[in-house]
Amino acid sequence: MSGKGGVAPCLGYNSQLPDSASTPAAPKTHLIRSLGLLELVLIGIIMVQPTAPMPPFGVFFETGMGHVVTTVLMAMVAMLFTAVSYGRMARVYPSAGSAYSYVAQEIHPALGFATGWSMLMDYLLNPLICVIWGSREAQVHLIPSIPYAVWAVFFTLIFTWANLRKVRTTARINAIMAIAMGVVILAMLACTAHWVSALPSLSASTFIHPFYDPRYFSWARIGGGASIAVLTYIGFDGLSTLSEETKNPRRNILYAMVLTCLIIGILSAIEVYAAQLVWPVGKPFQAVETAYTDVARVVGGSTLAIAMSFTLLLANFGSGSGAQLAGARLLYGMGRSGSLPEGFFGKVSARSGVPANNVMLVGALALLGSFLISYEDGAQLLNFGALIGFAGVNFSSFLHYWYRGRDRRLTHLVPPLLGFVICTALWFNLDRRAHVLGGIWLAVGMIYGFWKTQGFRKTLDFEIPPED
Repeated sequence: MSGKGGVAPCLGYNSQLPDSASTPAAPKTHLIRSLGLLELVLIGIIMVQPTAPMPPFGVFFETGMGHVVTTVLMAMVAMLFTAVSYGRMARVYPSAGSAYSYVAQEIHPALGFATGWSMLMDYLLNPLICVIWGSREAQVHLIPSIPYAVWAVFFTLIFTWANLRKVRTTARINAIMAIAMGVVILAMLACTAHWVSALPSLSASTFIHPFYDPRYFSWARIGGGASIAVLTYIGFDGLSTLSEETKNPRRNILYAMVLTCLIIGILSAIEVYAAQLVWPVGKPFQAVETAYTDVARVVGGSTLAIAMSFTLLLANFGSGSGAQLAGARLLYGMGRSGSLPEGFFGKVSARSGVPANNVMLVGALALLGSFLISYEDGAQLLNFGALIGFAGVNFSSFLHYWYRGRDRRLTHLVPPLLGFVICTALWFNLDRRAHVLGGIWLAVGMIYGFWKTQGFRKTLDFEIPPED
């Protein structure tokens, strides 16, 4: 799965067909292998977003009763093992590059379909939670007089408008966005350090409680918080799609995934640690979706709060529009392959070269969902599918490299098995509502898949079409 979340921006593409069958075939072109390890890591950080833990901070905080740092770091361990497995499987199936392909090939087509169907839910939920978060942030911290419903319509329309016109985020714009985010993050950390140093009484427990507070600690809370904190890392696997543009991809793709997860994890831990030093457990937020901006207001006043709000909204625009296009492209790939009705899902606009039907459908679903579920429910459901995919990738790596492999190294056994166990444990720690709703989605998908594939004797395509 590519950037979800904190999600990965999608590349634009052109799906125009030749005017006639007699048109001479264009000479084959090849992508230039120009990306080194450093460039890949920078792209990965931008995909996941350096502000990744800030929008869901309030959800992490309330689920784990504090302990946000612990949950973020626990999720990082699971993602590091998964990144190793993902990088290794990308070597085996470089053209596929998705969890569903690995599971279908290494385990069973039915389980591969279940993984792909779960991923489809993720792609549809990503723009939804971006609409919810952006609407709540704008309503609470920018213009409270404008109702939530108006903001929801606004963000849905602007995401849809951008994708219908094939707006592409260039590397230069991404770099500028990353620099702007970095400036605000540094300002936040500096203001927090100044605020904490001015407290009348400081003790060792003040600095330890974000990691461990005996008054509120329980493994159930930590597990529940870590299962949602996976949202922080969604999108790192999008690096696997850059194999053809990477120098020494067998080495650098794996290393870049691991380093991206590690850097995002450490940066996220610092960001949430600073916020938790300021905000005591039990103190309510103005809105759980906008908790980090509340913290910024405490340490830096209205100026820092507004700067933080605009920064996160900017990041949310990139995530939301990218997530909507990713979902639209995935539906297009399924329509083009016949997995979904081609007459609707497999059509491309002749004017813009984008699957306009799918863009508008994903936008409509995001708008509808923003009135039906909460941000927390959306995040839990998104991770329901993501953790299924991550567990599948880890187990596929174990089967390919250890169970069936000839070169049975300890490194082919321990990381994938630990990744599988941790991801599975985090999946079981998701909220009961997520299991019920996700289970219904999965059951409907399995019935559809059984019928469409004649008992899973054929395959359905869950691949995002590559850029031409």
